[in-house]
Amino acid sequence: MPPELEIQLIAIIIAIACSLPGTFLVLSKMSMMSDSITHTILLGIVLAFFLTQDLSSPLLLLGAALMGVFTVWFTESLKQTHLVSEDSAIGIVFPLLFSIAIILISRYAGSIHLDTDAVLLGELAFTPFDRLVINGIDLGAKALYTSGIILLINLLLITIFFKELKLLTFDPVLAGVLGFSPLLLHYGLMTLVSLTAVGAFEAVGSILVVAFMIGPPVTAYLLTDDLKKMLILSGAFGACNGIIGYQIAVLLDVAIAGTIAVVTGLTFLLVFFLAPQRGLLSILKRKKGQKIQFAQNTLLFHLYNHETEEPQVKEQGLLLNQLHLRWSEGFTKSLIYSLKKKGYLEIQDSYIKLTEQGRKESLNFYEELQI
Repeated sequence: MPPELEIQLIAIIIAIACSLPGTFLVLSKMSMMSDSITHTILLGIVLAFFLTQDLSSPLLLLGAALMGVFTVWFTESLKQTHLVSEDSAIGIVFPLLFSIAIILISRYAGSIHLDTDAVLLGELAFTPFDRLVINGIDLGAKALYTSGIILLINLLLITIFFKELKLLTFDPVLAGVLGFSPLLLHYGLMTLVSLTAVGAFEAVGSILVVAFMIGPPVTAYLLTDDLKKMLILSGAFGACNGIIGYQIAVLLDVAIAGTIAVVTGLTFLLVFFLAPQRGLLSILKRKKGQKIQFAQNTLLFHLYNHETEEPQVKEQGLLLNQLHLRWSEGFTKSLIYSLKKKGYLEIQDSYIKLTEQGRKESLNFYEELQI
């Protein structure tokens, strides 16, 4: 398999693997926890390495996972004192543990392949050089298999515990009432996040792990309210971002991980502005429509009140300068034109008066206000 294809496959697999638990983090409003975990697990890797003196030891994965769980526990313990908020607790725990790891690496592991730059940016371009060889047979890049195993574990666990995770995300109290342990489910999810982060750590670095865990789920959240669809869209966005980011990085000869992270951010911004229901442009358009609708109803009701108080108005109507609604003349004229087009108003010799249909509409508006 060509190295270029291996790199893209690794990026796709890691993107999907990260987006699955990331979806539950986003919905649980714990996005920053992923950033904290992806950095603090480095301390678990370093401590496990000091015990084993072997970078290929599976204990490094265990150490990272335990450190991820410890990060969550430490953060929540500080939060439960009610002396600091959750974001403040994350801001304390994350730099503390990550800095300890950096100090230990620079002081005691300078000659070992634990590079702080690789921790942040990863070594995606070099993953094809680390091969899985069994009995002299080259089976491909080792990262393909490690990331593939993590993806399968995530898919399997999320499929098995989908209902439980859904309950935990949207109503942890109900989950407890139904006999599930919210605490156990929560720490199980955090363990899954930690395992995913450490599995993707060496290949793509902590920055891209955070980008994959948060970017695609947030983008998908703007497009759907269905959890299953959100999981599928998250994986699709992550995979597409990985492919497009790699192609741009090769074209511009820049860092692959950084480019993929930029593409992830740009994809979010594109959906943020253009999403049909929750996009910024759609919201602004909807608000403008609501403003105009309310102004039209106000004008109709204002004319109806004048008809009730001054019977001659019903026959004659009102001049534009008699409306006294404190709107600009241009805005008022545009409202009158649109209402006339709908058949609610008629204009005779510069006088504006309601039609029967307009009176019914103004009464409907009044009844809605009374509800």
